This record gives sequence, C-alpha cells and structure tokens, in this order.
Amino acid sequence: MAAPKLEELPACPVETTLSIIRSKWQVLILRDLLMNGTMRFKELQRSIGKVSQKVLTDNLRAMEDFGIVHREVFAEVPPRVEYSLTETGRTLQPVLDAMWAWGEGYKEHLREGA
Repeated sequence: MAAPKLEELPACPVETTLSIIRSKWQVLILRDLLMNGTMRFKELQRSIGKVSQKVLTDNLRAMEDFGIVHREVFAEVPPRVEYSLTETGRTLQPVLDAMWAWGEGYKEHLREGA
C-alpha cells in the first residue's frame, strides 16, 4: 500500500487522521515509539502486549507506507530491524498527549462517581 494522494483523502481533517491511524495497535505503536524512541520488533511487541506478530507487522507496514514510521534493516547475522518515528510521525505527539489527558480525566470522572 502506498501513501494516498491528496485528492484521495477525505475532506474532513478528523476523518483524514483516522484513515491514516486506523487501529488501536497503531496508536499504541505511536505511544511506544514516542515514549521510547527507536525500538526493535520484539521490544515493540512486548511493550504493546497482546498483539500477534502478523498484526504488528501489518500495522508497522501501513504506518511505514503513510510515512509515519521508519524501518531500518541492518546487514547483520541475524538481521536487526529497528523502527522509529519519522518527522511526520513525531508531529502526532500532541494528538497522543490529548488522548492521554482525556483518558486521565475520564478515569478521574469515574473515580469521583459522577
């Protein structure tokens, strides 16, 4: 899958964002790469939790196609692959910060019994 052309994107900016970051796995990949920086595949898989290798691979590939994640393969035996956010990927920090803050606020709301 290649990144979409501008004319292929939805008119609504929120829908555009959701069409690029389309799964909870991608949000969790973003979270972990923003918090930890460059990570190897198994590090990401352990950090995220209950995600299969196939699902993680598919989501990383999609994010790479959209220019959010950079994949670097090192010519070593065994091969080493590292994932990091691109400059575009790092611009999603405020989105995740807002999600974090909203989640914390919602939990507090529930603790207060409202």
